[in-house]
Amino acid sequence: MCQPRAGTDRRNVRLVPVTSVFDWLDTRADERRRAGLTRTLRPRRPDSDLLDLAGNDYLGLSRDKRVAGAAAAATLRWGAGATGSRLVTGTIEAHTELEHELASFCGTQAALVFSSGFTANLGAVTALSGKGSAIVTDAYLHASLIDGCRLSRADVAVVAHGDPSAAAHALRTRRTERALMVTDSVFSVDGDLAALPALHAACRETRAALVVDDAHGLGVLGEGGRGAVADAGLIGEPDVVTTVTLSKALGAQGGAVLGPRRVIKHLVDSARSFIFDTGLAPASTAAALTALNILRDEPDLPGRVRGNALALSQRLRAAGLRATEPAAAVVSVLAPTPEAALRWAEDCRSAGVWVGCFRPPSVPDGVSRLRLTARADLTEGEVDRAVEVITRCAPPRAGAS
Repeated sequence: MCQPRAGTDRRNVRLVPVTSVFDWLDTRADERRRAGLTRTLRPRRPDSDLLDLAGNDYLGLSRDKRVAGAAAAATLRWGAGATGSRLVTGTIEAHTELEHELASFCGTQAALVFSSGFTANLGAVTALSGKGSAIVTDAYLHASLIDGCRLSRADVAVVAHGDPSAAAHALRTRRTERALMVTDSVFSVDGDLAALPALHAACRETRAALVVDDAHGLGVLGEGGRGAVADAGLIGEPDVVTTVTLSKALGAQGGAVLGPRRVIKHLVDSARSFIFDTGLAPASTAAALTALNILRDEPDLPGRVRGNALALSQRLRAAGLRATEPAAAVVSVLAPTPEAALRWAEDCRSAGVWVGCFRPPSVPDGVSRLRLTARADLTEGEVDRAVEVITRCAPPRAGAS
């Protein structure tokens, strides 16, 4: 099929094949193949016997019968979807209950539930910044926060990873009155922890707000799993805003922003990823609320996931591999090349252990690695099995410094 060139007289036109407009996609695909950076969707089976160290179900609650049962009951009561945006028909009673319980658990004045952690980050960053403001970010920021910064129209300064003094300097030397410091609490690649007290001190000194993505901290760090912000002693601070996901420790789906009541009210009025998005589905809302109640009732869960992460790290390092020391649930094992990392992950999967594989450009430092995520419900035997398979499948030079 052909179409005329735009702006031409259809009576005297040279037809161009429609397919040509996307020829550049084939070039990009060839470039990715040569670099070993193609990605593949792999549907998993509900009855898979693979040992999952790739997902983010940190507390093992996604298949908990109480959580799944609450999701099923909510679907039967409210239907499969929220039916509209939160400001039209999309808010149900469970949304407001979940917001109240999240705020109470994490020690903030209020919370606002979004359809995902990604949209929560977009909403928080864009609505709290804008043209004429400044944003200072860590170089290893999550993609959702990076996209929020790009959409914000603010002046964005990216500072070296894990360098609070560089962040403080950027805040002091900014040319705008309003400013945000934006950071992950636990960085998703290596699982290292941001220096939240030092970053908050820099924000307090320079009259800036601190926005913390606590996706990997909620349910894992802090007293009873209240998160990295709580662990850093910043609960309830008037200049701190926290974003969380409901899809990791809480085993469901969705996201939320927590903070001062006036911040949450501002997001309701101005966060585009909240206003123009369909509300979180009833099933996910009820599942997250039930998982939060389980976490409140079983405060030993966070310690168990951290203990399993530490055991994986220590035993892999004892075997000669370059594994990171976890601050929360994430452990990275460095690989010599992107190709070696991909083969390593495939060999582990073939041997029954599912691990993540992070390669450029997904990793900001350019170093490929396996990414392991511990769970609270891992048994000692499963840890043994994981260490044996990962070590046996390791490529040559995987332990080289």
